[in-house]
Amino acid sequence: MNINEKPLSPDTTETKRIPTTSQWSHLWKNVQFQVNSVAHAGYQRFRNWQPRPEHLTAWSVLKWVLTRKSSTWKPQPAPQPLPDLDLKLLHSPHTEQLQVTLLGHACVLIQLQGYNFLTDPVWADYVSHQQGLGPKRARPMAIALDQLPKIDAVLLSHNHYDHMDLATLTWLNKHFQMPVFTGLGNAQYLASDMQVIELDWWESYIFNDDIELVYTPAQHGSGRGIRDQNKALWGGFSILTDTAHCYFAGDTGYAEHFSWIAERLGAPDIACLPIGAYEPRRLMKYLHMNPEDAWQAHIDLQAKQSLAIHHGMFQLTDEMQWEPWQRLMQLQQQSPKAAPFYCGLEGLMIRV
Repeated sequence: MNINEKPLSPDTTETKRIPTTSQWSHLWKNVQFQVNSVAHAGYQRFRNWQPRPEHLTAWSVLKWVLTRKSSTWKPQPAPQPLPDLDLKLLHSPHTEQLQVTLLGHACVLIQLQGYNFLTDPVWADYVSHQQGLGPKRARPMAIALDQLPKIDAVLLSHNHYDHMDLATLTWLNKHFQMPVFTGLGNAQYLASDMQVIELDWWESYIFNDDIELVYTPAQHGSGRGIRDQNKALWGGFSILTDTAHCYFAGDTGYAEHFSWIAERLGAPDIACLPIGAYEPRRLMKYLHMNPEDAWQAHIDLQAKQSLAIHHGMFQLTDEMQWEPWQRLMQLQQQSPKAAPFYCGLEGLMIRV
């Protein structure tokens, strides 16, 4: 039987999108800030190394949220056809290769040495606290949940709704019982039956004899409501072996940490870098990279190649749907001798 025609069992999703779990309590959740870390001692919330600009206040962001036109993306064809994703290869990758597949938004399937790591999995229709509210999915994921291979670990960068999706995490936990690696404080948002391993910036975890996970710094923030802002840590991940380095940036503004990662952990064989959610620039520059920032991060990391993530799936900010793609392609054309920075649709697979 062709793998694309696999029958669906009654307890699994039949679509590439699922309803958002109701989580109204997160709007007023007041999580505990409890850290035993010298780096964060003396503070009541986590902070970035680079201070937040004075103009970037809670009021300025709220004013933008209340006055912006939040649904300006108009249906238009994608810049290129969807990739012809080889599901057989997805389930039986070449173990001697690092294989990275963009599934949608910031969700990437990273496969190496027979293990499957899934970053920021979001199959929900809406990235908010309730189905029907907030940013709505503009495009389905590359595959349905039940088409995934066995997941050995989830790498959760932070707790914003477009990265921490309780509906998807619940489904994954039911079917795979995998560990969830994330930043300090994020376990408070997840079900008690999930195996959550919290890490600080630069903290490493020996996944097995051959694979090390490092939680890397990012310039961003956290929060799912009005009382929990920056009380859980945000970051990215480096997956390291003796022969490979895959870096997943999560969600971040541009800052020095990209150079630090290259210095401490080595140049990535592939870097997954966000390129969307950057307008209005005055408000978003500190928190989100635009394509030009991502290109500079690509250079700072000395990445052998990079993959664009975090674009075209949810309208989180004011730029048009395919603008990040177009700007990144222009940068690539202007620097033909630079290491490749791929921008593709859901299902794009890169083997290193």
